[in-house]
Amino acid sequence: MDLQIRDRVALITGATGGMGFETARILAGEGVKLVLSDLAIDELEQEAKSLPTETICLKADCTDQGAIDAMVKEAYAKFGKIDIVVHTAGITGAKGHPLEMEDEDYREAWEIDFMSAVKVARATFPKMRENGWGRFVCITSENAVQPYWDEATYNTAKAALAAFVKNLSYKEAEHGILCNTVSPAFIETDMTDGMMEKRAKERGVSVDEAVKSFLEEERPGIALKRRGRVDEVAAAIALIVSERGSFINGANMRVDGGSVQAVQN
Repeated sequence: MDLQIRDRVALITGATGGMGFETARILAGEGVKLVLSDLAIDELEQEAKSLPTETICLKADCTDQGAIDAMVKEAYAKFGKIDIVVHTAGITGAKGHPLEMEDEDYREAWEIDFMSAVKVARATFPKMRENGWGRFVCITSENAVQPYWDEATYNTAKAALAAFVKNLSYKEAEHGILCNTVSPAFIETDMTDGMMEKRAKERGVSVDEAVKSFLEEERPGIALKRRGRVDEVAAAIALIVSERGSFINGANMRVDGGSVQAVQN
């Protein structure tokens, strides 16, 4: 299906590997020019060589407004516009009892998982408003609406992010900017690989056995009984940022295999 976004320009943060890069791969196939950002710039530049579209890779700390502004300025110098913003940068953060987390634990998750999106939006929305067309997508999580007890720092930041993007959707639509979130659950990424390797070591089992027990004990709502794939998340992102998704605004699209056990978000 032609997504009708050829020659658009997309900025993707957290673009090294995982959901960010898979989204870049799909958009590249649709003829979208790419601005890819990550702190791991050497790895990103190597990965980007495989993309069949005009691409620039920029190193930027998404918690630093000045660094984001400089990145956006460089993107405009190269392409003259940014039409699509896909903000995937984030961390899991510290885990444990909510009242035993330090202030710094909450601050770290807040700055990286929430405020980074605010700063990216500040830098990119003015020109998208002028152009009268834009797409803004942030990656939240099942945790935003179904919080797990020992992940309070992450839960809080992702819930705030979902609310922020919904807030934006009310007024930015009049400028042609559609704002949405995509909410994955237990996807095959470096982050969940690390979680499962740690679980396997703690339990003295294989990683496959750790995944199976995690699904049974921690994510019983995932009826498919497996981790999701990054291409499954990226496909949802691609639809939302496309012209085919032109009536999707203020939505939280779940890509979670049923993990969230509620009808509403």
